[in-house]
Amino acid sequence: MMKKRVVMIGLAAVAGVFALAPKTPPSTALAQEKVAPPSREAIQFSYAPIVRKAAPAVVNVYVRTHVQTIASPFANDPWFRRFFGDAFGQPTERVMSSLGSGVIVNPDGLVVTNNHVVRGRGETEIRVALSDRREYDAKVISKDEKADIAVLKIEGGDGKFPFLQFDDSDRLDVGDLVLAIGNPFGVGQTVTSGIVSALSRSEMAASDSQVFIQTDAAINPGNSGGALVDMNGRLVGINTMIYSQSGGSVGIGFAIPSNLVRVYAESAANGRKVERPWIGAKLEAMSHDFAEGLGLNRVAGAVVTRLYNKGPAADAGLREGDVITNVDGVEVADARAVYYRLATKGIGQTAHLSVIRKNQPVDIPLPLVVAPKPEKDDARNLSGNNPLDGARVSNILPSVADELSIDETEGVVITSVRNGSVAQSLGFQPGDIIVSIGGKKIANVIDAEHAVAERQRMWQVAVKRGNRTMQLQVPG
Repeated sequence: MMKKRVVMIGLAAVAGVFALAPKTPPSTALAQEKVAPPSREAIQFSYAPIVRKAAPAVVNVYVRTHVQTIASPFANDPWFRRFFGDAFGQPTERVMSSLGSGVIVNPDGLVVTNNHVVRGRGETEIRVALSDRREYDAKVISKDEKADIAVLKIEGGDGKFPFLQFDDSDRLDVGDLVLAIGNPFGVGQTVTSGIVSALSRSEMAASDSQVFIQTDAAINPGNSGGALVDMNGRLVGINTMIYSQSGGSVGIGFAIPSNLVRVYAESAANGRKVERPWIGAKLEAMSHDFAEGLGLNRVAGAVVTRLYNKGPAADAGLREGDVITNVDGVEVADARAVYYRLATKGIGQTAHLSVIRKNQPVDIPLPLVVAPKPEKDDARNLSGNNPLDGARVSNILPSVADELSIDETEGVVITSVRNGSVAQSLGFQPGDIIVSIGGKKIANVIDAEHAVAERQRMWQVAVKRGNRTMQLQVPG
């Protein structure tokens, strides 16, 4: 039905063009309708040459994860074990399988895909299958949950794998033709065509540095991590997700731009971890209220709402209330677009910001640096007979807040939770901010360490998750 609707719109548009053209005699018009194609090539337009070039570099990614689960948080409680036996609440193992796609980006077998394709909390086995049916084991060498990008390395092979070259995703225009290649629903490699529907989409983003290319090329479950290629057969994006109420494609798909994917691929190839620039400022998207209050006639850009003392933004001359409208000459729609531009620019570079300050344009060069790292005394592993056994906590520093996407600048946050630990069984997660333990306010990791060392008949732990504060009570 959708195809018929598109065709009907196209025909209506053509009819409109003829309606505006000068009138011609019926015989002439009839002759124009019956003119044969001028050459054989004119009736043989096809995407086949592009597909032949790009498809061999797109792989299927099979993932098997062995997960240990604990049935009850009271597994080690003698009272429960007395009545239910020693097997009560003991860890059990189950195997979870998933399927996605990936793209080989160099002849040595470097593969880019989505982090959610290979994400797993337990021991993970990864297998990649090429279009010519060769299969290899692969391992994760780099991943970033916030960007939803993972880089794999194929183990074995002759170092002569087919691969796709990156193209500049900033050169894309709305209306450009693109092809999506992947393995939807596990049916095998599939190619679909469409156009670029929109650029710099951030409404669907899960983190502050994500923007997407939107396309109407059909993307379905299993396409995640597959290639979005242009008419030169080059990689312009990694297909990531769809908007759908049914689970199938409705013509609204999203891909991570190749310029960001390239940063992760090149860093992984050189054995480096991608570090996002820290600007030492909080940015928010422009709203109607912001625009009206600042006397602006456009609801676009990113507003500086907070500056950190001695941070790069403050040192560069940014002020609260400034509106960032361009980064390196490219317009930015919101805060996420700014962070995306800085991430693709890279550490050690200088970004040039165009700013509106009190209705006056200001140009600000902003050096891109990494956030201060936690020192030895800024983090602790909490262990022992307490509800937080297995959790690692840290004082909230800029780098920690950025990594966990939290807004707080003070306090203690859980940075990781060990698999199979008491803390995991009770539901604690990275990003949880510890407000109090046993009624005592926790201001730093030393407070947390001392609090869990005290014996409690009934543990009371308050944590903040997002905008909610939760209270947990556990027998000591």
